[in-house]
Parts: sequence; structure tokens; C-alpha cells
Amino acid sequence: MSNLGTNLSPVSELAIDLDRHRGDALHRQIGSSIRQRIRSGALPAGVTLPPTRALAAELGVTRGVVVEAYGQLVAEGYLISRGGGYTQVASAAAAAPPAAPPTPGRPSPSRSARPVVDFGYGRSNLAAFPRAAWLRSVRRVLTEAAGERLGYLDGRGAVEVRSALADYLNRVRGTNADPERIVITNGYAQALSLLMGVLAARGARSVAVEDPSASDDARPLAQALGLNVVGVPVCGDGVRVDAVAELSADILILTPSHQWPTGGVLSPQARVAVLAWAQRTGTLVLEDDYDAEYRYDRAPIGAMQGLDPDRVAYAGTASKTLAPGIRLGWLILPPELVEPFAEAKLLADRGSPILDQLTFADFLSQGEFDRHLRRMRPIYRSRRDALLTALAQHLPELEPTGIAAGLHLVAWLPPDLEEATVIAAAAREGVAIAGVSPYWLSPAPRGGLIFGYSNLNERTITDGITRLARAVSNLRGCTTGRRQTSGRRAPRAV
Repeated sequence: MSNLGTNLSPVSELAIDLDRHRGDALHRQIGSSIRQRIRSGALPAGVTLPPTRALAAELGVTRGVVVEAYGQLVAEGYLISRGGGYTQVASAAAAAPPAAPPTPGRPSPSRSARPVVDFGYGRSNLAAFPRAAWLRSVRRVLTEAAGERLGYLDGRGAVEVRSALADYLNRVRGTNADPERIVITNGYAQALSLLMGVLAARGARSVAVEDPSASDDARPLAQALGLNVVGVPVCGDGVRVDAVAELSADILILTPSHQWPTGGVLSPQARVAVLAWAQRTGTLVLEDDYDAEYRYDRAPIGAMQGLDPDRVAYAGTASKTLAPGIRLGWLILPPELVEPFAEAKLLADRGSPILDQLTFADFLSQGEFDRHLRRMRPIYRSRRDALLTALAQHLPELEPTGIAAGLHLVAWLPPDLEEATVIAAAAREGVAIAGVSPYWLSPAPRGGLIFGYSNLNERTITDGITRLARAVSNLRGCTTGRRQTSGRRAPRAV
């Protein structure tokens, strides 16, 4: 049964017993049975599952039902798809994603070997990309799009995707979006680069960012444009309003729905205060709504842009919801910035690829984007819950924060643990994890670790925290040993 090329007997080995009188969908019953047998160890790592067609025939269901069950388990990390159509049970190491290359501006912990568990952040579960639904949209676009749609575009992008985005964002994120004020970009990085360039050409001289905040987008772009960068401190609820009130800047970049990286959510009262300050000073607020679709413990909070569309530019992207490689982003702009920005976009690259735009427009209009998000939310929530449970059990002295949304959380370290030392010790135990300190502009007030969980299944998360706890225990043991040795030597020195 451990032979990778050998299929299991569909019924006797998988032990799937369908109850057609239950309220549960058949694909959920199949997935639940396989999941339980993997968790119990009855289906060991590496074993090959039956072909979907064979299992469907044995169970008396359509092949699509089994395909959906397998696909869900692949998304959760219990199964992996192999070339040639094989589907196998994943091991903890196999379920963990390959070590990602270091992202510019985001230092990775030094390690001599590939990590067993990588709590990398800032990425979605790429294995769960909705390939079948995306392919259906691609086919419709290639079949139905008129020939002239393949020609040059204006700088704003295809009207189909701008209209579909306006409908979606107004409905789900509470924006005040008009298709004529949306511009399509190649992700958030290009949107930010072009916007800062336009504002610098119009006389902007300073950019305010949250402290801490990402170090690989606004900061280097501002420096390249000769703009001054100012840090605005954050608290548990996001940017501090009292600090904003004393600020002098041309642009204020915020992540109000899930502050990066601490996870704070800016309250309605604070949002009103920030917008009143922006109106008084003439500052443009750039709202980076990078992962607001994933909320678990509280109702989503609407976008700031909906409160003041003439003072707030809203930036969104498909990087965290679908995949960063498709390079789809968008900006909702105040009226006076639409044409200058569209001209800058046109000058930069003559517009984003039309087939990708039309495909995403169809994907949105067909409701596939909503269905994909509904499928992924419980998966990510389960992984977050597993992470919180493991931290509470093995490392209760760490303080998780920013847990209500997103694809990562931060856990603050106690005073006796130094961030860089913990990261290095974790690497020796096969765990890759990043710290918060590199993202502060001011001196870091305390150490913290950033746990990304989107690409790790529950078993791998628990394994990673167990390894991290062992690393922390070893550190404390060494410290205790040094203290004990020091205590023994003191009398001899007298």
C-alpha cells in the first residue's frame, strides 16, 4: 500500500459509507471520510488514492463529486496531485510549500538547510487556485470576445473588468466606485509606483507610512522619487489618531482593515478623525485593502474610500485571493487623478494584458470569485485556529495579535526572548519564521514573530509550533545553565 504507483481498492481501503438521506453534500461526506482516515493514520503519507472515475463508479456518484472532494483535500493540504493524474496523501514535509526565495526588502532568516516548516507570510495557498473555474472563463473569453478587443487599450483598462470590479467592491467592501474612476494595474506594486510618481510630479514632497509597515514597497519607491518618508506609530487598533493629527504629509498610506503586520483594525471613530484631518490638510489617503476578504471572528468593516471617495484612493489586488503571479491590481481614484494616472499607466506598459482582464471580469460576473472566497475562508480559519491552539498549548507566553482576519498573525515575545535569537534557534529546528523588527522605522519596542499559515495544513502547523517550542526551551535551558554556572563560580572567585 506504500507503493506510490499502486491504487487503493476504492471501497475496502477508503471505507467510504455515503448516506444519501443526510443533509451533507456527497462530496463533503467523501472528503470527511478520507480526511478522518488520514488523521487516524489509516491512510499513511505517500499512498496513492483511487482514480476519481473508478471511485465515482464504485460509490455510484458522478465523477465531478469525487473531483470536488479531492480538490478540497488538496486545498487543505491533506492530498497532493502528482503528474499523470495520481493523487496521494501528503506528508507533513510534502504539505509544507517549498522554501520561497527571499522577497526584496523582506529578509529571510539565515539557515543552512531547507526548512521543514516555513511560516512564510504574504502569500495565498497557490495549490487552491480555482483552475477549472478560471479555465471556463478563459474559454468563454476566447470564444466570445470580439477581435477588436485584442487591440490597444486606453490606460484605465478594459471596461468589462472595471464594471465588474465596481459592482463587486461596492457590494462586498462598501466602496463608492465608478468604473470611470477605476484603473487596472499589474498588482499593488505598480499601482503604488505610478501613483507616487504622479503625485511627486504634482508637487508632493512627503509620504507617511504606518510604523511598522512593509519595507519593500512605499519606502524604497519614495526614496527613489526623492520623497521624504515619515513613520506614524500604530497601536492595537491601527494607526494612532493623535499622531496623525500632528502629521504633515502629502500622502498617508494606511492598511485600516488589517494593519500590516500587527493586524489592528481602525475603528469607525478613528477613520472619521483621519478623514477629517485629510480634508483639513489636503492630504491624499491611500487605502491598501490587501486581504480584507478574509475575516473570521467579526463582520467585515467597509472600506474608508466609501466614506470619502474624493480624498481616499483605494488599492486592491488579486494577489492574496487568487495568486500574485496573475499580476492583477486596481485603484479607485479621486476624479482629478484618474487621467494623470491613466496616462502614466499607458506610458509605463501600454496597458495590462487584455485576456487576463477579460477573464477576471468573467470570473467575477459569473460569481466564481465569491464561490472561491467562500471555499477558502473556512480552510484558512481552520489553519488559524490550529495555530492559535498550538501556540496556547506549547508557547503560552507568546501573545498573538491580529487574529481576526488575513493570512498571518503576529505573536509578541516575552521580555526574556530576543527576536533574532529565537529566529536563529527556530531555523536549527527546521522552522523558518520572520520577525517584526525589520519593519519598524523607529526602534522596535518589543520582539515579535510573524506566522503565515495559508500554505500549511493543520498537522504541519502543529509540527512547526512543536519544533519552535523545542527551540525556545533549548534557549532557556542554555540561559539557565549559564546562570547556574555563574552562580557556582562566584564563591570560588571570592
